[in-house]
Amino acid sequence: MLFLLYLSQGLPFGFQATALPVFLREQGISLTVIGFIGALAAPWMLKPLWAPLVDRFWSGRFGKRKSWIIPLQLLLLISILWASTLSPSTDLQYLLIAVFMMNLAAATQDIAVDGLAVDILAERDLGHGNAAQVVGYKTGMVLSGGILVWMSAYTGWSGLFLVMAGVTVLPLIAVLLYRESVSTGRDAAVHNTFPEILLALKSAFTVPGAVPLVVFIATYKLGESMIDVMFKPFLVDSGFPAHLIGLWVGTWGMIASLAGSLAGGFLASRITIVRALFIAFLMRIIPLCGELALTCFQPDAVMVVAVTVGEHLFGGILTTVMFAFMMSRVNREIGATHYTVLAGIEVFGKSPGAWASGILAEIIGYQGLFAGGIILSILVLGLFPFIQQRTSDEHP
Repeated sequence: MLFLLYLSQGLPFGFQATALPVFLREQGISLTVIGFIGALAAPWMLKPLWAPLVDRFWSGRFGKRKSWIIPLQLLLLISILWASTLSPSTDLQYLLIAVFMMNLAAATQDIAVDGLAVDILAERDLGHGNAAQVVGYKTGMVLSGGILVWMSAYTGWSGLFLVMAGVTVLPLIAVLLYRESVSTGRDAAVHNTFPEILLALKSAFTVPGAVPLVVFIATYKLGESMIDVMFKPFLVDSGFPAHLIGLWVGTWGMIASLAGSLAGGFLASRITIVRALFIAFLMRIIPLCGELALTCFQPDAVMVVAVTVGEHLFGGILTTVMFAFMMSRVNREIGATHYTVLAGIEVFGKSPGAWASGILAEIIGYQGLFAGGIILSILVLGLFPFIQQRTSDEHP
């Protein structure tokens, strides 16, 4: 059920980030407009602002999390069906509104589904549960941003969305059949007030050990993001054609990423999550060093593919283990809110590295940028002694 829910949540973002720019450019839409469509994903970045609503309002008749998941899944389905009736050439503004509604429904539902995962997964299950999360979301992105775009040559524009709608129905059926436990959180009959939710959230970020935890979550991918953004331009400048880069990164890389996400879930379920995180972190540095090595000479295709596959494989492992670690540190009384805020810190923390990567590459070159990213990644290892123990406010 979790896999299917996360899969459906990956559909809007995959379509908007990969497929929509292609369709819009085919219709002659300006690059300026296409550049601004990234704003359609704003709900994913802003969702911590309304996450407390998910912990505050719900119906005991339907279940704490199902009260949100079911109507939001229906809203996602309706938005997709609406988009199937619109044409990018004649109904562009309404199409963009429909895509925004898809992202709003999926991002808000993600709060509730994360809360459900926090509620029902014991610590020994976090590895498998977060593998379902990461693999499901990535599969949804690949489906809507790749496979269905290819199929649209045969199904047409409307057919693309109708297939997406059919996929969206599957988790809706699964969650309707699911009987939510009455023992989630402190007491399923208790509706925490907003002051109680905010007080619990404040406590979670002010107890001893909270600051190193936040710093670690915010910086663990800072160096990696600097390298990742500039790796593809580096390949272009090294003389490799775009279609090969797309094959290596978009196909082989994604397959390796999915395999890594599954491996990360297995690793986190076999040993302690902090130990799994440390191992995953060390493994992640290996392909980063490989990317740096490629800048020292003229790389060939075999080297690039090997490094690309390694990058996505170990990156998938680290992402799954990291999300399991974050979930293990959540106060379950405000599970949806607390986890969403941590996830927001993770997103915003790695963003500066991506934003600054181009400027830094212009100043110090690819080699200097990649070396700097590796140094930042190694420095984060120094935070591990401070995150070994749970803070006193955490609820396993």
